[in-house]
Amino acid sequence: MTIDEGGNVDRPVNRELRFLAQLSLHHDGPEHRAVEELQLKDAHYTLEHLRAFGMFNHLQLDPWYQDSVLFVDSRGRVLSLSVTLDTALGKPKEVFSFGSESGRAEDRLCASISLTSATWAALSDGAGRLLLLRTGRRGDGGHCRWEVLFSHHMGEPFTILHSVCHVQDGRHSVELLLLRVQKEPLESTGSGYSVSLEWVTVGGAAGPGQERKYEVRKRRVLRGKSVPHYAAVAPRGEGLMLAAEKPFVFTHIDGRPVEPPPPRSAPVPDPLYFWQQTAADLTVCVRLPGGVAKEDVSFRLTADSLSVGVRGGAPLLEGRLYASVDPEASAWTIRDSNSLEVSLQKLGEGPMWPELVLGNRRGELVLSDQQVALIHDRLTHLTSEDPVRSSAMFRKSSWRADVELGGRDEPLQQVNLGGHQFLFSVDVDPSQMPCLCLRHDVDALVWQPRPDRPGDLWEHVATFNALGYVQASKRDRKFSTCAPDFSFAALCECLRRVFLYRQPSPVETVLFNRKQGRQVGQVAKQQVSSLDSDTAVLGFRASNERLFVLTSSRLFVLKVDKK
Repeated sequence: MTIDEGGNVDRPVNRELRFLAQLSLHHDGPEHRAVEELQLKDAHYTLEHLRAFGMFNHLQLDPWYQDSVLFVDSRGRVLSLSVTLDTALGKPKEVFSFGSESGRAEDRLCASISLTSATWAALSDGAGRLLLLRTGRRGDGGHCRWEVLFSHHMGEPFTILHSVCHVQDGRHSVELLLLRVQKEPLESTGSGYSVSLEWVTVGGAAGPGQERKYEVRKRRVLRGKSVPHYAAVAPRGEGLMLAAEKPFVFTHIDGRPVEPPPPRSAPVPDPLYFWQQTAADLTVCVRLPGGVAKEDVSFRLTADSLSVGVRGGAPLLEGRLYASVDPEASAWTIRDSNSLEVSLQKLGEGPMWPELVLGNRRGELVLSDQQVALIHDRLTHLTSEDPVRSSAMFRKSSWRADVELGGRDEPLQQVNLGGHQFLFSVDVDPSQMPCLCLRHDVDALVWQPRPDRPGDLWEHVATFNALGYVQASKRDRKFSTCAPDFSFAALCECLRRVFLYRQPSPVETVLFNRKQGRQVGQVAKQQVSSLDSDTAVLGFRASNERLFVLTSSRLFVLKVDKK
């Protein structure tokens, strides 16, 4: 469906989004589920269990060879499927099998795959065993079974969030990030569970003749109270990047407890002034030292600047105003001998000021009840109409990104991401950390972490116009992603429907906005596809030209033509 700025609607064009292939994955008849959807047990009742395991994406796209996807079937086999022609999907190829032992554990989780490099992969059997395998060049087209070079039981079951490989001290090393939700027996409040992230370094053994032997070099455990929205290891293993609603702290390194860092005692300075505004005027209250008389005040006001202080001392508030005021209609007075109240008349009624003095962050804007209600009304159209769902959407008001670098046991950088809702992460360049997509007002902005540039850690690489607004209305949305070249974004519901949102493109005919009467040069197309399936979607990935949708019994491939 195409919707322009004037509300004109065109129906989807089949040649632009079409089924490339539909592959049945049944082993022993339609009643047998080829991909097992692991049901959460009664003990897994928390929201963190749902986020970590209930929303697990069973499908893995190979970022080095984007025509290939992988998943683990109900028999514990790792299957690889490739698009062989533009209109055909190859048969599933078994590249590895866990065997039957891993499926017997009662507390097991979904098996997980992490493609570490173009020739390496990390696997979890869902029962606590970690494997590193040499895959060969997966995109060569040959059928090559993966070779196990490392297998170790890591304790409680886990899923693999991320992995990278690099060369350290002349030896090949693999960094892995493992996720667990664990019971806290001594906790008397809250859910009784905590979230554990284990950062594991596996490297080649030292000594002659040990090139094919790998061992665990280091294990570091972090704990928090929420499943991270984003967690990744830096490309050279020099640190982690986490984005979560609640902080994580190191608790153990190689089995030894870590002393908690002392609390940072840097006090937050009190505001030097408070200010309110209407469309026509502003009121500023500046804190003064005790016992200051009117004749001791130094006050200077022009149409564009303000200076307030005490004679003989440095100005308390000084700088260029955000916009012009009328000095003749403004006044000041001392109240309670410790504050100076300034009334400023705006030169003309207009938009509200975002700040009083340009670049000054020592003041606090005080909103009236009417202004708070007005802001709330203006924001309601950005969220779902369901009030409970809207509350959950904006609950992430204090989530942040922590960067652990340089082997330290505390965050080197912390960034408060405020109300920018996390939408999804995506592998764009396999040599870099995954990108993360955040909601900014009605839009969705994609950011590329740059750990090698501490002063400029986040690079804005793409924008999807109105995607933040659109995804809020998709109440059954399960997975979100985008093409690595940012040509489109895609959402998938729990059952059947897939939504595609293309970047704006020039129109071939003359098109006018009926409301504004101006010609429209670009339109962004939305397309909807309904899958021929009544089972839950378990996996969803996107390449530059295709969408892959996995259910318990079928794999759907949709071709996205570039027009």
